[in-house]
Formats: sequence, C-alpha cells, structure tokens
Amino acid sequence: MENKQLTYHDYARMARLPLGQLAEQCSAQAFHASGPGGQCVNTTDSAVRMTHEPTGIVVVSRESRSQFRNRQLCLAKIREELGRRGRAPKVRHRTKPSRGQRQRRLDDKHRRSQVKQLRGRYHDE
Repeated sequence: MENKQLTYHDYARMARLPLGQLAEQCSAQAFHASGPGGQCVNTTDSAVRMTHEPTGIVVVSRESRSQFRNRQLCLAKIREELGRRGRAPKVRHRTKPSRGQRQRRLDDKHRRSQVKQLRGRYHDE
C-alpha cells in the first residue's frame, strides 16, 4: 500500500484500466472454499482471494467451481469497488440558520411562552 492518501480521482483512473493491466496490479491466492455448497466445495482449491496491491482492496470469490472463472469474478469485483470509490463526493450545502431566522424563532418561542403562562389557573386576590 502506498504512503500517499488516494483521492477519488486516483480510484476513478484505476477503474478505467484494462483488465490485463488491473490483473498485473493484483495478487491472487487459491484456497478451499468453506461453508454451504455440497460435496464439491471442499474438494478443490477453486475459491480465490485477490488483493489489489496499490489500494489494499481485498475481494473473495467462491461462486464457481472453476478457479479461472473465480479470478475473473474477483477482477470484476475489484473494478466495481474502484468505480464506487471513484465517484465524486456530494456537494455539501450550508444549513446554518441566518440571524433573522434565529431572531424570528426566538420571538415565536417568547409568544408561545406567554400563551402558555396565560393558561394557568385564575387567581382572585
């Protein structure tokens, strides 16, 4: 993993790389898949764990009994994650109320407080 902090521009650039070039940046490990799936699951090293070295993204694929197919699925998952991280963040808008709005709010609270005080019992003195 690089020391430099990656921006969404970097992720977007990596998501547009050809699959061959993206595969060169990845390291893959084959392993026995565990969990549900019947007798064929634990018999072969068909599950693949792939790490994208520049970003540290790790994905696992065990959908297919073919290791080659699982490698292709891992590359697709890495590209999808790079694309997701490559989207520009939403523009934030100020939500702080203006001075006039704050004053109107306080005036309204004061009027409401006067109404509530008048609801009290009538005292005859």
